[in-house]
Amino acid sequence: MRNGRDMTMVPLPATIIGRKELSADTTLYRLTLESSEKDRFDFNPGQFVQLSVPSGGEVPLSLAGPPLLHYSFELCVRRVGHVTDMLHHLLPPNRVGVRGPFGNGFPLSEWTGRNILLIAGGLGIAPLRSLLYALLMRRGEFGEITLMYGAREPSAILFKEELAELSGRRDMHLFLTVDFATEQSPGGLACNTGLLPTLLRGVNFSTTGTVAAVCGPPALYRCLLEELQGFGITAEHIYLSLERRMKCGVGLCCHCAVGDLFCCSDGPVFRYSQLKGISGAI
Repeated sequence: MRNGRDMTMVPLPATIIGRKELSADTTLYRLTLESSEKDRFDFNPGQFVQLSVPSGGEVPLSLAGPPLLHYSFELCVRRVGHVTDMLHHLLPPNRVGVRGPFGNGFPLSEWTGRNILLIAGGLGIAPLRSLLYALLMRRGEFGEITLMYGAREPSAILFKEELAELSGRRDMHLFLTVDFATEQSPGGLACNTGLLPTLLRGVNFSTTGTVAAVCGPPALYRCLLEELQGFGITAEHIYLSLERRMKCGVGLCCHCAVGDLFCCSDGPVFRYSQLKGISGAI
């Protein structure tokens, strides 16, 4: 958020202007602020907001859409608790509250001229979707762009229609994999079977001058970090988006502490070099 009313502690009213079911338990929401601040709502891919449902509570959610989305923004929400359950019963034009955006996102300005490797597991595709579209909006500034996305099974793949369109682009590479192939891949998407580390080992991609952005469950990080460094991508050039239960969003409540760092204000995007040696960080 640029200059204007402070959105760090007091939620601003927002209206749900669209929703799309992505899977049995995951929905994409599009919202717009109901104040003059909507024309100044700006964020970096990787940042998050705190969304509140009336009489329900508040939950941190990654911004999932491209920046500058015509005065609106998108959130990808999985139904996993009380607040998200209430949210999944809301339809346009219901209202919610929004604080943020918070935290540090991916430093695109530092990636100019580099090859970009994006690796998403499960719901981790949400913030990396935002990052991917930001990269494609500035496509001429970067080298090769590769997205690897893994889901539990074909029905759990999110953004199927968009992935089908991306698979036809000539200015990026897309690789999909599922843990279990109990059904045909949806929408005619070409999909491997196996875990993401296996996919990573089987794909040829440029490792020279490459930065990697990874988002997914902690188990994914533990499996991939050694693999990525084995390919020659240094800890300084591996970026991880950590999932923590952020509360205040501004580093006051210490609820999301990672060693002496705070996920809400120092992250949620960290270089792996920042996290090495911090017990419980990953």
